[in-house]
Amino acid sequence: MSRPHTRANPNPQEPDLANIVATLQRQLQEQQQETNQLREQVAQLNQIPQVNEVPPQNNPVPPTVPQVPEIYQEVLLAPAGQQRNPPLVREDLLYERFSQMKAPEFEGTTDPIVANNWLIDIQVILDFMGLTEQEKVLCASFALKKDARLWWMTVQMRRNVANMSWQDFVAEFSTMYYNREILAVQQNEFTSFKQGSMSVMEAVKKF
Repeated sequence: MSRPHTRANPNPQEPDLANIVATLQRQLQEQQQETNQLREQVAQLNQIPQVNEVPPQNNPVPPTVPQVPEIYQEVLLAPAGQQRNPPLVREDLLYERFSQMKAPEFEGTTDPIVANNWLIDIQVILDFMGLTEQEKVLCASFALKKDARLWWMTVQMRRNVANMSWQDFVAEFSTMYYNREILAVQQNEFTSFKQGSMSVMEAVKKF
C-alpha cells in the first residue's frame, strides 16, 4: 500500500504582519524616548553658565567721567584760598609780549641809582602787562645781559627760581646791586648840594 503523495508548498510561510507592525512601533517609541532624553540633556547644558561668561548685572553702567588734566586737579582739590598760582604761559609767547614793550636791558652796574632806576622802569612794564609773580621774574631775567646775566646764573645755582616771587627777585637784586655805602654817600651829596645857578632839573639829572 503506497503512502499518499504530499505536495510541497512552493512558498514559505509568510511572516505575521501584526508582529511586524508591533516591532516597528516599539522601535519608534524607543527612538522617540532617546530623542527626548537628548533634548533634556541639551537644555541642561544650556542652563550651565560658561566659565568666562560674565553674568548680566542689573545695575546700570555709570557714565564715563572725563579725565581732568593734572595741572588743574590741584586747583580743584585744594581748599578755598589755597589754590596755587595759575600755570605760566608758554615762554616763547611771553617773551614775544615782553619784547614788544621795549623794556630796558640791564647789564650790571656799581651805581645803585642806576640799578634802582632800571628796577623801577621794569616793574612799571611788568605791572602794565598784568603778569603773575613768576612771570614777572621770568620777564625780568630776559632783560639781564652780560654781568647781570652771570649774576642771575649764580642765583639759579643757589636756589630754585621756578617758583620765585617778584619780592624775592627784588631782594636778590637789591643784595647784589644796592651798595648801601655808595647810596648813602650819594644821598648826602644830594642833600648838601647847593643848587647855585643850576636849575632843579639839571640838579636831578646830575644825581
